[in-house]
Amino acid sequence: MSAPNPSARPPQVFDMAFLTDLPDALEILLIRHGQQEMDMSGPFGLTIDPPLSERGQMQAQLLGEALKETRLDAIYSSRLQRAYQTALAIAQHHGQEVRVVDDLREVEIFRDIPPDKPVVEVLGRAYLQGVRNRMIVEKSWDVYPYSESSAEFRRRAINAIEGIIAQHEGRGGRIAIVCHGGVINAYCGHIIGARYDMFFRPAHTAVNVVAAAQGRRALHSLNDVTHLKTPDGHLRSH
Repeated sequence: MSAPNPSARPPQVFDMAFLTDLPDALEILLIRHGQQEMDMSGPFGLTIDPPLSERGQMQAQLLGEALKETRLDAIYSSRLQRAYQTALAIAQHHGQEVRVVDDLREVEIFRDIPPDKPVVEVLGRAYLQGVRNRMIVEKSWDVYPYSESSAEFRRRAINAIEGIIAQHEGRGGRIAIVCHGGVINAYCGHIIGARYDMFFRPAHTAVNVVAAAQGRRALHSLNDVTHLKTPDGHLRSH
């Protein structure tokens, strides 16, 4: 974060409300992981912690390059491979270790289904389609059976991020938290009072910016994927 301009005007009401141009505001980059290897037709257990795909590795590399000149005071990640590998692509440019926080992991959909069985085998095709149809409309984790509840997940994810912020708040600066689409929705939705558990669709390696200062939080931007533009095309994916 750049140093305050001594000739700038004093903070105004909207600066205080939205945490803009405040020297003590902490900037938090909430970053979704790169694209992962995923095969939903196989045993459910194989979908829990897949690594980055080849495309995801490219996305992570582009993200790391884009942030290499950006001051980062700390880099955090969930323990899941796709997030940790993405965080490493950032950390290699900053000479920092990635700090793993277990509660940053993604919402645990179908966590109580036997890991050696496909979801469709346990639930049945028609039932599973009905659940998916509900999610399209309701956008609530509670539509899924055998899963972590919406309230349980929100409490876990929001508390994890607030715990990280508590280590840095009041000193300005910038941190990166590499995690998951559900986690980012939970925290940003908490700030703005969103109705849905998923109120927007974060792209892979999208950068979302939140500010924290004086016990307040403000959402500054969502879904920046400028770094994924290449001469050969755009590597955006969801």
